Amino acid sequence: MTLDNTSHSGRPGSDELVPSRYALKVGEIDVTVISDGVMPIPTPILATNAEPAVREAYLDDKFLPTDVLDWPLNVVVVRSGGRIILVDAGLGVEFPDFPRAGRTVQRLEAAGIDLSSVTDVVLTHMHMDHVGGLLVDGVRDRLRPDLRVHLAAAEAEFWESPDFSHTAMPPSVPDVLRRSATRFLNEYHSQLQPFDKEYEVAPGVVVSLTGGHTPGHSVVRLASGGERLMFAGDAVFQIGFDQPDWHNGFEHDPEEAARVRVGLLRELAATRAPLVASHLPFPCVCHVAAAGDVFRWVPIVWDY
Repeated sequence: MTLDNTSHSGRPGSDELVPSRYALKVGEIDVTVISDGVMPIPTPILATNAEPAVREAYLDDKFLPTDVLDWPLNVVVVRSGGRIILVDAGLGVEFPDFPRAGRTVQRLEAAGIDLSSVTDVVLTHMHMDHVGGLLVDGVRDRLRPDLRVHLAAAEAEFWESPDFSHTAMPPSVPDVLRRSATRFLNEYHSQLQPFDKEYEVAPGVVVSLTGGHTPGHSVVRLASGGERLMFAGDAVFQIGFDQPDWHNGFEHDPEEAARVRVGLLRELAATRAPLVASHLPFPCVCHVAAAGDVFRWVPIVWDY
């Protein structure tokens, strides 16, 4: 994998105090990781099946807050075979409780990526922090009329009548998730390209169903010139490397999500392919190393 922070650099945003995009190459595939920002999350949601004292001690040992922490949110742009693919779309701007997230649209522009140039959108799943950017006023009108939106058929079906019985979210969240998913399906139904198990969006860009976090949760694997990278969506969280069996409150099937997480981490440790995920600290490009029954998160050195 070759790091490339000169490609597609664009102009810095006027309000950017720190970088919010990171470019790299996977063989002939160009990848740009873009930070949608951060949003506060109550730490009990990170480990709903752990004893509070154990969870707090773990977070304190990691120099993390034990009550509320900033949860990063990342999307990626992939260029392959003449197609420009946006993977997930961030939170959007309809959530005043999260003023530091929802920056995807402006940061795409700052990176020199015009919305009208995007040929495909891949959604790992339909939680509001992954579809919200597509619901910002005026965005749909700026996207191409022939835009293709790829998601697992199981995901679209689930959100027709979602089941939150196994989640542990704050009480107000399910209604917000349901509302944003319904609006997304209504507004983009004519552009949906649902797949059953796996679909190659562009050369070397394959989206695959995993389930777990949501019934249609998917990951994107990139492969070109002998190099690889995985965008794992919400299958892997920062806390999930050395505590892969801890359940996240947003998981609709926590036990299956843990099995998926372990399987993906084992795959990444075996193949040594880099990992990018939605909620790892930006720029979040890392390797995974096996350490017995758990894993180590090994960040790739920022190349500038």
